[in-house]
Amino acid sequence: MTLPKIELHLHLEGAAPPAFVRGLATEKKIDISGIFDDRGNYAYTDFWHFLKVYEAATSVLTTPADYARLTRAVLAESAASGVIYSECFLSPDFCGGRDVGAWREYLHAIREAAEEAERQDGITLRGIVTPIRHFGPEKARETALCAAETAGDWLVGFGLAGDEKVGRPKDFAWSFDCAREAGLRLTCHAGEWGGPDSVRDAVRDLRVERIGHGVRAIEDPALVDELAEAGIVLEVCPGSNVALKLYPNFRAHPIEKLMERGVKVTVSTDDPPFFHTTMAREYDALAEAFGWDDGVFRQIADTSIRAAFCMEETRDKILKRLEKAHA
Repeated sequence: MTLPKIELHLHLEGAAPPAFVRGLATEKKIDISGIFDDRGNYAYTDFWHFLKVYEAATSVLTTPADYARLTRAVLAESAASGVIYSECFLSPDFCGGRDVGAWREYLHAIREAAEEAERQDGITLRGIVTPIRHFGPEKARETALCAAETAGDWLVGFGLAGDEKVGRPKDFAWSFDCAREAGLRLTCHAGEWGGPDSVRDAVRDLRVERIGHGVRAIEDPALVDELAEAGIVLEVCPGSNVALKLYPNFRAHPIEKLMERGVKVTVSTDDPPFFHTTMAREYDALAEAFGWDDGVFRQIADTSIRAAFCMEETRDKILKRLEKAHA
């Protein structure tokens, strides 16, 4: 589908093409052959194995220059799919071991590559720092301090990713308070492997304005009404949910029911090569499953850019591009 697209839920390392990771591993003489299948795709059995494969793939990214190359590769893929604005999750855990000085170097390299992509491919990128939930609350505090030190017009948000079944949202309240005080806007993965209560806990205890995934909220009608009334935006990744067998197919996915109940939803790819998807494929699969026309996707794009964490100047620029494309 050729409509311009806005993506709010993309893990930078998780978007690394397998060929890119294999090439980098070969350059560095690192053997990670066990994470690929015989066709060269990432291979995993379930979500928890996926996390291990993800971290193994990330292990070949060891310098700011690696992340600059990664950023260009990922944004080229996104732009080819019609994405004009994207927000990606970045983890100081992987970029300098949560050392603020090292993190600044990684962030500088990522941002330079993103600015080059904007000039060449017309795609705008902004960053959201995410601690890794299963690394624990103490490491999350260090990550929050990295985020607070580098918050600004490019690094605009703070979230929480990783294994939802480890710990509780309130364990990370200090980190979210730190990020909030630094002016960062807040999201949190919930309602994917954790049930509806994980969504309610994240909204209540971390005071986020967006939820990563959040689709299991559909199991609690009262929660759905609460999300709609509060205007909480869900960063929905249907292809990811289907690939990880949260739902058997797109038709069974609750995205349309959530929209019908007044919840603000957006569409993203999460970790696209892991789930054999792109933003164009997400749009095509949703159109086939629900019969959505261009008008629905325009509404989703509008909801997405209005929910983006970027500065108003950037939002206005992207809104004008959408209006021109939709004219």
